[in-house]
Amino acid sequence: MEQKSLPYEKIVFVCTNQRAPGERVCCAGQGSIDLHAKLKELVKARGLRTRIRVSKSGCMDRCEFGPNIMVFPDNVWYSAVTEADLEAIVEKLAG
Repeated sequence: MEQKSLPYEKIVFVCTNQRAPGERVCCAGQGSIDLHAKLKELVKARGLRTRIRVSKSGCMDRCEFGPNIMVFPDNVWYSAVTEADLEAIVEKLAG
């Protein structure tokens, strides 16, 4: 096993967990899959792909507050995220 430094300054995890119909609410059911795709597009459009990695995440167990996004190593949690919030999130990430 090799241990290396992270290749990115920040890793953004977007919960895209999807549950079966009739089960507890999930982030995917609240639009997180589209949010993930749009966030990736914004990061790419601003030339930040070498600094910021946008990844999908499984359940964060906070679905009732979703869609949820976590940023590491910043230890920042965004909940109830909408597409209108993404520009501001990218601005903070680029900071």
